[in-house]
Amino acid sequence: MKVSQVRKSGRRVETRYLSRLGIQSYGADNLYPQDLMQITRASGTAELCLNRYAKFIEGFGFRNVALSEVIINDEGETLDDMLHAISLDLARFGGVAIHVNYNVLGEVSSLHHVPFEDCRLAEKTEDGKVEEIITHIDWTGQTTIKGARVQVTESTIERFHVFDPDAVLEQIADAGGIDEYKGQILYVGLNGKGYPIPIYDSCVTDISTDEGMGNVKYRNARNNFLVSCMLIAKKGQPSIDTDGNARYEQMISDDDLKQFQGDEKTGKILYVELENDEDKPEVVEFPSKNFDKEFSVTEESVVERIYAQFHQELFYAIRMGKLGFSGTVMQDAYEYYAGEVTHEQRFIERVFGKVCEYWHEAMPTYDFSIAPLRYVNSATTNTENGETQS
Repeated sequence: MKVSQVRKSGRRVETRYLSRLGIQSYGADNLYPQDLMQITRASGTAELCLNRYAKFIEGFGFRNVALSEVIINDEGETLDDMLHAISLDLARFGGVAIHVNYNVLGEVSSLHHVPFEDCRLAEKTEDGKVEEIITHIDWTGQTTIKGARVQVTESTIERFHVFDPDAVLEQIADAGGIDEYKGQILYVGLNGKGYPIPIYDSCVTDISTDEGMGNVKYRNARNNFLVSCMLIAKKGQPSIDTDGNARYEQMISDDDLKQFQGDEKTGKILYVELENDEDKPEVVEFPSKNFDKEFSVTEESVVERIYAQFHQELFYAIRMGKLGFSGTVMQDAYEYYAGEVTHEQRFIERVFGKVCEYWHEAMPTYDFSIAPLRYVNSATTNTENGETQS
């Protein structure tokens, strides 16, 4: 079959121009990062893989300890704190955003992490450049302050120049002085210019399915009837109320049935007192329906694909008992996966190199290399940092 004849899926991230705000939408509804967060956080498997991915990107931190302890803002945050924050964003979204502020000399005076999901790109200029990064505390418009929702409007968004140290002095003058200048934002993704797509984007369907498998288990345990038998009672003779209407009394009421539903109600015994011997109820075996086995194959294949999308097949094999569990196996798995994230680590090293080149003071070193994460036991020495891990 020709490639042109293969059924093609739609674009993963649609970008439109929102003229009301002058921005490029991040997805058709401008909520692609927020949607990703909701989908992944509902999947235990995805969150496990994401956290491991971020942890390996961060590694053991900067090889140079003095560099990691450099204070980068008035809040007392360090370069090591920044590394931790952007490692999480890079894992979840495939990009990072850093607010860069300057002094009157045009030197970088402070750095702050900007949540990546809060940022949007301005519409491109005629020469194809993006000159502004627009931020909002919640693009869904659900966040409230003093009981009122913070809608997405021109008055609630903030605009920042893109990172360009050569243009700082001119921008400070245009802003009316250093006190009025808001700084710049360095916004960059692993895939280059534009909005990034994380490595797990193609398995979002599997991640959502994993959530569904969890819901099936939840409902099976919480809402299934977990009694061993069913009680069938005769309807009985009607009674006449004060208005002369015939009324039938249920031997087992609807509220009584709820007492047998869910995991906390399992194994209960129903006790019924009868007025007449002929009203003796009939007891019938009542096998409960367990859906777990019917979805076991789907669940296993979904979990395996999620692990594979994060290149964590070795950890999946260890989890499933295919490789056993030992210090040697874990060391091999850690060494393998540390090699899988070197691209992301070099990306972060370049980001810090760009920003700190203009730092207002001399850095201890401009080598921003990140030490790889190693599997260590309590008696194993981390030779990278010269410390004993416990």
